[in-house]
Amino acid sequence: MSENLRLWLRRVGLEQHAEIFMANDIDIDVLPELSDEDLKELGLSLGHRRRILRTIAELSSAAVQPHATEMAESGAAAGDDGVREAERRQLTVLFCDLVGSTELSRRHDPEDLRDLLWRYHDAVTGVMQRYGGYVANYLGDGILAYFGWPRAEEDEAAQAIRAGLAAVAAAKELSLQVHVGIASGIVVVGDIEGGGRRQAGAIAGETPNLAARLEALAGPGQVVIGGLTRQLIGATFILDDLGPQALKGITEPVGVWQVLAERSVESRFEARAGRLTRFIGREHEVALLVDRFERAVAGEGQAVLLSGDAGIGKSRIVRQLHEQLSGTAYTRLRFQCSPSHTDTALYPIIRHLEYAAGFQPDDKPECRLDKLEALLRRGAEDVAECAALLAPLLSLPGGERYGATDLTTTEQRSERTFKALIDQLLGLAAREPVLYIVEDAHWLDPATRELLTRALGSIADARVLILITHRPDFQSDWARHPQVTALTLSRLSRGQGVAMVRAAGGEALSEEVVARILQRADGVPLFTEELTRSVIETGNLLGDSDIPETLQASLLARLDRLGPDAKELAQLAAVIGREFGAALLAAVTGMPQGEVDRVLERLVAAEIVLPQGPAQDGVHAFRHALIQDAGYQSLLISRRRQYHAEIARTIEEIGAVRPSRRALRALLRMR
Repeated sequence: MSENLRLWLRRVGLEQHAEIFMANDIDIDVLPELSDEDLKELGLSLGHRRRILRTIAELSSAAVQPHATEMAESGAAAGDDGVREAERRQLTVLFCDLVGSTELSRRHDPEDLRDLLWRYHDAVTGVMQRYGGYVANYLGDGILAYFGWPRAEEDEAAQAIRAGLAAVAAAKELSLQVHVGIASGIVVVGDIEGGGRRQAGAIAGETPNLAARLEALAGPGQVVIGGLTRQLIGATFILDDLGPQALKGITEPVGVWQVLAERSVESRFEARAGRLTRFIGREHEVALLVDRFERAVAGEGQAVLLSGDAGIGKSRIVRQLHEQLSGTAYTRLRFQCSPSHTDTALYPIIRHLEYAAGFQPDDKPECRLDKLEALLRRGAEDVAECAALLAPLLSLPGGERYGATDLTTTEQRSERTFKALIDQLLGLAAREPVLYIVEDAHWLDPATRELLTRALGSIADARVLILITHRPDFQSDWARHPQVTALTLSRLSRGQGVAMVRAAGGEALSEEVVARILQRADGVPLFTEELTRSVIETGNLLGDSDIPETLQASLLARLDRLGPDAKELAQLAAVIGREFGAALLAAVTGMPQGEVDRVLERLVAAEIVLPQGPAQDGVHAFRHALIQDAGYQSLLISRRRQYHAEIARTIEEIGAVRPSRRALRALLRMR
């Protein structure tokens, strides 16, 4: 039997049964499959059977292993797969702590209290993991979690808040109350080996201290956030501004907000589109979309695959198309994919139905069913049948209203659900043209992808334009449909970039500063806007590695997705400069040239770097200056110095490497 199961039994207070489990070959992965009859056969008493089954029921099968592993590794988070070197990076840190723990100890027998606290820890830990958090430590009755480590995510601040709200709800189900503090900022985080033990996910910086102070400030059942977190989430949540607060150990008053609820929004773009500049360029692209819509209006169904890098302006073009069609009668359906729900079946459909039906947090199930029927009535012929199929997706009890269905298998239900959704689309199109928008298809779950494939095959004679936005790494065979047009967005021209800087508030910036912004933004509209605003708001004229806080997570996420080997090579390349040679990388790392070339091919495929010049020169360049800066900034200063020294020493011995003149110029372009 594994030590993890012994630890789990110890946590439940039933370690005396470890030998029985071992004798019957029961390990940690078998626990969720055990029944009361199984445990009875093992000879466990009724009370002990009930305790084990209750604890198993409160954990998903995926959560049992992580909790035992956390105990075994003294606070390491679930899924930790090895020592992670310390890095500088922007994180969102969450502190969650029980309210009234002293009173709880008075009201409960110690054994009952231990059981209650274990269930509380299990419930909150499960919430953190569900929203992508790394549970770093248990501090008394509190839990410390990071969002954005060991892998950055673009919406990590929003995910932390969702986890905080869910933790409040989970504690309430146990008749407990918690308070939560959340802060974002630059930290040093990583694993520490020393003194014969390992501390996983050690963190240093002001951010965890701020999160702890915010948690202490929060009242029972409250989630409180700091200024940078507030900036990162845009309009995603409904907030109550608590004003500047004096916090212990922090010199200046800190802006504080209480999170009341998540706001119902159509898309990620709408949630963050508080400060839009005027629309610049892209006239050809918008004209093409209008043309495809007009074809759809004439009864020739169309689809456009709109591709481009993050920040290139895909969602802004979608909004511009909507404005161009402002005088036209049509129905708009908008579906937003999520990086946190790539395995949640039909997640974009569910969120759209909730938004379009106008669900409110305090709606009763019957009220929601009424709203769902009202929404479906616009396109469905048999509203009751369609609602009966969709109600389970929305966690609504439709059985009493609609009766039992004749669907006995998951495949049958999926088939009928797909048909109902497509019939709803075609029913709407029979009344007026439909603009069917799917944003960020690179995060599609498999079920929604299958639905879209079927929809594309069903709209040939329908008044429907399906507009799908995605990043370049998304692959599909949808372009084989004759009505599908692929459209790739390119970078802004220099003139358009200057216009965008001015439109973003940079009218008074000097030509030199504007040129520096354009050089670092590389024609990406979002980068141009955020760099301009950073200069205006901070007065910082952009050092070589300055990255606006709003871009940190999305840039680092691209590097984290590479895996440790490719990321480490990209970080070393970032120290060399915007351009670098494969020969120098091989010489510094000691890796065989062939292995370096293979890793560089992965970086090219991920569109992190691009080849420069003849292939035999082995010279590459970072696709965007800010990605290079993100790689450089993520290194500890001590590691940067080490790399600089190794690079300089290798260049002194460069004769053995025999680079071309072009490569040598790139190698010498160090910081």
